[in-house]
Amino acid sequence: MEQLSFFDGGLQSTRHLPLELLDYRANFFTLDESTSFIQKLKTDIDWKQETIQMYGKTLNTPRLTAWYGDNERTYAFSGNKYHPMPWTPELLQIKQRVDEAAGIRFNSVLLNYYRNGNDSVAWHADDEPELGRNPVIASVSFGQARRFDIRHKEDHKLRHSVELENGSLLIMKGDLQHNWEHQVPKSTKMLKERVNLTFRVIG
Repeated sequence: MEQLSFFDGGLQSTRHLPLELLDYRANFFTLDESTSFIQKLKTDIDWKQETIQMYGKTLNTPRLTAWYGDNERTYAFSGNKYHPMPWTPELLQIKQRVDEAAGIRFNSVLLNYYRNGNDSVAWHADDEPELGRNPVIASVSFGQARRFDIRHKEDHKLRHSVELENGSLLIMKGDLQHNWEHQVPKSTKMLKERVNLTFRVIG
């Protein structure tokens, strides 16, 4: 697997993954900010254990999730429909910083709580109709660094991996969601907690 290299908080170009698809910023939030935010999010967010249908069985999603945002911005994926909870002060504080960085006013956020290395998210693309064509999605990570894999939908040999660090921001844009899939795989290592926020614009 090809490994992306990072320098000065930016994404180094590779032969296969153009810069117009990803914008990675390490240390977007300071260590103190990240520590404070993850503690508040762990305790204040209304986390839920969702279920998914797979191979004819109902299974628990291997992570906890929550959906927050503007009123009436319902989001449906993986057979589930999410009705947003109202923004918390911390979420609005984080959103303001992310809005400025991305140059977009996001109206919703999907939160994922990875409790340990057993928690994960399988290969998928965020290409639901309500996200529109070529959606911009901003992903913020607090806590344990986790590997983020990307593979091309038509050629699975074309793949890349990045390490999403504590306090980092990853902006996914262009036609990434239409031509690529991504995952956060399980790990056999002893990993600590991670809270991930993916800000979106729901039409």
